[in-house]
Amino acid sequence: MNTKGYSGIPRELGYWITFLSKALPLRSVGTFIELLFGAMLTPMGFVTEAYLALPMRNHWSSYYKWLQKGKWSWLGLARQFVRLMLKVVKPDVIHLAIDDTLTLRASKKAPGSQMHHQHGNKPNLAAYVRGQCWVSLAWVVRSGQQAVALPLLSRLVPAAGNTGKRVAAQVLIRGIYRLLEGHRVRVLVDSWYMKGVFIESMLRRGFAVIGQVRIDTRLYNEPPRRRKGQRGRPRKYGRKYTPERIAHLKRTVVTLPLYGKEQTVRYRSKVLLARFLNGHKVRVVWCEFQRDEGQWTKARLLLSTDVSLTPEQMIESYAERWSIEPMFHQLKQAWGLKEAWQQSRQTLHRWVHLTQVGYGLLQLLRLLDSEQVAQLCRYSPWRKDNPVTAGQIRRGVVMIFRHVPVRQWWNRKCKKFEPPDGWETEENDGNYANSGF
Repeated sequence: MNTKGYSGIPRELGYWITFLSKALPLRSVGTFIELLFGAMLTPMGFVTEAYLALPMRNHWSSYYKWLQKGKWSWLGLARQFVRLMLKVVKPDVIHLAIDDTLTLRASKKAPGSQMHHQHGNKPNLAAYVRGQCWVSLAWVVRSGQQAVALPLLSRLVPAAGNTGKRVAAQVLIRGIYRLLEGHRVRVLVDSWYMKGVFIESMLRRGFAVIGQVRIDTRLYNEPPRRRKGQRGRPRKYGRKYTPERIAHLKRTVVTLPLYGKEQTVRYRSKVLLARFLNGHKVRVVWCEFQRDEGQWTKARLLLSTDVSLTPEQMIESYAERWSIEPMFHQLKQAWGLKEAWQQSRQTLHRWVHLTQVGYGLLQLLRLLDSEQVAQLCRYSPWRKDNPVTAGQIRRGVVMIFRHVPVRQWWNRKCKKFEPPDGWETEENDGNYANSGF
């Protein structure tokens, strides 16, 4: 067995895979590890490509049968990954981003395949295309000056029925919200999801929502205090905020780290009552961004259900929502989401979430400040400053594992994922304690 060089692998990767394996039956762990590494090593979304990436132990049909009929839950695996995130990241505030993406399909027989409006306005695509619509829930983690989104759950919008993207988003939150009880959670969404039904469902679970709403959203002051002995029904709203009243608010100009660079923003802010939320108190921010030419963009209206946030904190939090777009791009182009194909909806969900877990593990390795992680990125010395990215870490993992039968690394007796002879060096014994396990 070729295990030369495995001492350069961060030991946290072994601990994390061991932790994830607890969500699966013992007899399925070996197959899970093989397909997980196969998904990590290949940029294609086909199971056959994952099978060919490693020296697998079983016949190729065994892995298809395991995906189709295996006694394991992809939702349980996703929940275990959330528990792993809580142990590794240990955040003060959890930022969850929700958005949808479209994978193009030519076949009508593909699960969830239907006609969709192409919102990206890409010149090489028609206005309406056939494809599969995925609604994804991602955990946004700050890495230096950049925000990185790690996929937690994805749901394929069905082609029939009344299930839309907002309903799918609520289903994703319902699947993991109990794991986040006791934590401060902010849900970051775009204007499509900023509707009363969705926001109220988040408020019932104790989650704050930050998103962009229509510029003409009805906002009101709090009603004046009722005088003693005053007759009639108490007023629910005060004066309506019109464009004329908004123009009289104090305008503040600040420079904030947004979207990976310093940007100048000017804003007006106020705590008001939102009509579409049945009079719930919210903080609203009318903000404009300064372009490189010195001009200002048109005003956008941001809304937060957490009125304790300052306008700057609210703008910075909402800017982290954009990190889900690079995540979609990488999952499609480098992790095979656009090629992922299964005949049934259940099997497709299983394979997609297995791929997302592999993507998430490499992104977690990127967050580690470790010399071993830096060594995994040495296979591209021509890159300036040798940046540590998930793609570079993947190259290093490919160089080490492409001829290794990883099933033999699973110790059924100890229920641990480690090299057959143990780790070669003991210099990082403290990593286990520092990893949160």
